[in-house]
Amino acid sequence: MNAAEAVSPAVVKIDVVKRAAGAGSRPDTQQRETRGSGSGFVFTPDGLILTNSHVAGGAARIDVTVSDGQRFDADPIGDDPHTDLAVIKISGPKMASATLGNSRRVRVGQLAIAIGNPYGFECTVTAGVVSALGRSLRAQSGRLIDDVIQTDAALNPGNSGGPLVDSSGAVIGVNTAIIMPAQGICFATAIDTAKVVVGQLLRHGRVRRGYIGVAGQNAPLPRRIVRYFDLAIEAGVRVMSVEAGSPASESGLEEGDVIVAWDDAPVPSIDALHRLLTEQYLGTSVEVTVLRRSEKLRRTIRPTELKAR
Repeated sequence: MNAAEAVSPAVVKIDVVKRAAGAGSRPDTQQRETRGSGSGFVFTPDGLILTNSHVAGGAARIDVTVSDGQRFDADPIGDDPHTDLAVIKISGPKMASATLGNSRRVRVGQLAIAIGNPYGFECTVTAGVVSALGRSLRAQSGRLIDDVIQTDAALNPGNSGGPLVDSSGAVIGVNTAIIMPAQGICFATAIDTAKVVVGQLLRHGRVRRGYIGVAGQNAPLPRRIVRYFDLAIEAGVRVMSVEAGSPASESGLEEGDVIVAWDDAPVPSIDALHRLLTEQYLGTSVEVTVLRRSEKLRRTIRPTELKAR
């Protein structure tokens, strides 16, 4: 059995209804609804489905059509806009499920097969190669999705959330984005990233991340400052504002400070700081190194959990 035949029974079509923001706030107005569709795939026999957050996140109703044409109402388990991943669940008899692979073993040039429902054409298979590894992609939330797989397997609207598989039929990524004007530049979130996210979504219904309460911007550092303070990096994060009552405020961080290290790990950019604000630091004391005018200071900060906006 080839890879497409092995995985296709686990691929599903997802139809969603979302209510427009603010719709229905007045009792005499009818709520506005938007409809959309995408793809996903069953990854456990009891009906857990992995898809994109931009497909299923925030949906008022989710309908799933499996490969044999049966339709199910799906329940949301959790979604993470920062990695564009979501988990939903359907209830039914034992489901055909896809095997999750290991994206660390993926190599540039190997076969990549995308399966999904572009423009409503169910279970469409396209093939190409892995074009590049370790790409970063900006999510709609503004954060970077790291370790993204680039492929030239053709993706179209409706493929979002479907699996990218290798020649053995193991899922190596979750198809997530295309560059519309270009040809053959498509992206998938690596399955190793998805495994971590799925674990947290199943435990908490969300991915737990740290929050310190600063707005910042990337700040290049003059070479003389780097030499004077013996820094490992030539840039940091300049604090543009500090939210009142936030962990940063309570730690004594001030507007104009430049964060250069977090728990002794260099912080050369806002994206690097986001990567460090993980679940492991929630409720624990962390030493942050900042430059303030002519001083190099250490401040102790206790991150809290980032709440959904």
